[in-house]
Amino acid sequence: MSIAENLERVRAEIAAACAKAGRQPEDVKLLAVSKTWGPPAVAEAFRAGQRLFGENRVQEWEHKRADLHSILGEGVGEMDVHLIGNLQSNKTSKAAWLFSAVDAVDSAKVARRLHDVCDQVGKVLPILIEVKLSEEETKQGVTAYALPGLLNSILEMDGVEVRGLMTVPPYADDPEDARPYFRRLRELRDSAEAEVGIKLPELSMGMSHDFAVAIEEGSTCVRVGSAIFGVRTYAPKDEEDEA
Repeated sequence: MSIAENLERVRAEIAAACAKAGRQPEDVKLLAVSKTWGPPAVAEAFRAGQRLFGENRVQEWEHKRADLHSILGEGVGEMDVHLIGNLQSNKTSKAAWLFSAVDAVDSAKVARRLHDVCDQVGKVLPILIEVKLSEEETKQGVTAYALPGLLNSILEMDGVEVRGLMTVPPYADDPEDARPYFRRLRELRDSAEAEVGIKLPELSMGMSHDFAVAIEEGSTCVRVGSAIFGVRTYAPKDEEDEA
């Protein structure tokens, strides 16, 4: 199947999951995870109507964006590209310029650096706080215990706006195994809104194999890569670069 056909199928599955959960399809955004897929694949998704994309490496997107200009021209400006990978503090300045949002902030240090860049130019950058809900060493994020303190510290930074929370549960063959993690993130969001006194409308959770369960638990944005693009076709120019 083509990328356009895959997108149509995924959107239909999202609509079906929303119907089952008693929600409206327009309340759940589809973020196409385009990391490691080349400019032609991203351009095909764009031409099929997709505008929201996710990349996990700063330099990879910088190179890919330049290549996309030669394919899409000014259409690149219509793309809403979020940084979804862990952001190292030494890459924050470039990330603040390249991305329309950063979805994986997990420390006041990173938030402060993003704020400093954005504050200088009068820009407000939307961010999500990544919460670690499992014991896996490979998972990033702030702990549930430390979340209110991090939110309070970021409230003082005018250059960034916390829009919500995100998490990545441990992979499991059965999507139901992810449900407790999705439910826990929603509960943490509700508690944080009450404790800190802010609105956190976004819950980014759910990927290709478990987004239906995530939608049932309140996800407002699902991150889908392989179900749209298939297998990897693009080798980043700087494979060792981290976000």
